[in-house]
Amino acid sequence: MALLTILNYPDPRLHTVAKPVTAFNADLKRLIEDMRETMYAAPGIGLAATQVNQHIQLIVIDTSKEQNSLQVFINPKIIAKSGTQDYEEGCLSVPGIYETVTRAEKVTVQAQDIHGKLFTLEAEGLFAVCIQHEMDHLLGKVFVEYLSPLKRNRIKTKMLKHVREISRNTY
Repeated sequence: MALLTILNYPDPRLHTVAKPVTAFNADLKRLIEDMRETMYAAPGIGLAATQVNQHIQLIVIDTSKEQNSLQVFINPKIIAKSGTQDYEEGCLSVPGIYETVTRAEKVTVQAQDIHGKLFTLEAEGLFAVCIQHEMDHLLGKVFVEYLSPLKRNRIKTKMLKHVREISRNTY
């Protein structure tokens, strides 16, 4: 297993639209394990392949406190949604930033598992928010894009400053 590098906003690679997974093989299993390890180490509750510069339709989520309920969604599609909820979201690609976003309260998602088998599940609350948040990454969208242009620019400036400070401290 290996810890992967998580891309930070406003990295343009975060805006890449992910392609469907077609090969359910050992490389995919290895990527899922590496993403799992990376997500838990960050620590986070969801991670999209896009965030680790792998532009395929793959997300991993674990909203359990014990970090023992990993769920893998390959080629996910939301087939139904209802209600709305406001939730304070954070993102491993936008560290230290938390903002309220309005999303569907309940979603029904259809996806494939690690073996390519199709499944459908219903989610609500935090789990539904997490699915929608991670699926946005697969479409090249970061949660800060739901915010006003003013807030988004402030966050972008803060993130660019953070990147400059990190690069200055590593040399």
